[in-house]
Amino acid sequence: MATRNILKQGDETLNKRCRPVTQFDERLHTLLDDMAQTLRESGGVGLAAPQVGILRRVVVLLDVNKDPEELVELVNPEVIEKRDEERMIEGCLSVPGVYGYVTRPHYAVIRAQDRNGNWFERAGEGMVAQCFCHETEHLDGHLFTEKVEEYVDVETE
Repeated sequence: MATRNILKQGDETLNKRCRPVTQFDERLHTLLDDMAQTLRESGGVGLAAPQVGILRRVVVLLDVNKDPEELVELVNPEVIEKRDEERMIEGCLSVPGVYGYVTRPHYAVIRAQDRNGNWFERAGEGMVAQCFCHETEHLDGHLFTEKVEEYVDVETE
């Protein structure tokens, strides 16, 4: 496993749409392992492949609703259900030090493949639902700053 560099806002890679994964091989497994290591070291909750310069539809995130937290790998993810919106503070590893209120679903279901190509669905609430939406938007070339309703200083909130 290796830690990869996280791209920052302004890098054009972050604004590009990612291609689906079609080969479930050792290269994908290495990418997933490296992304998990990078996420752990960053202190973040989710990381999408374009944030480490790879234009593939791959996400790793922490299910913070589990005890202990569970690492979730999502290949070719798609949010298939959303409900019960709430306004929450959000940040991003690619936009360090910037936080703002974003309206996201409180509940979401994601459909994805695992590292071996098997399809599954997973439901999440609160921060996990937020993360499902935030990370899949990265795969379409979008940053959370496009959705911010009001920027906040987390030191004073």
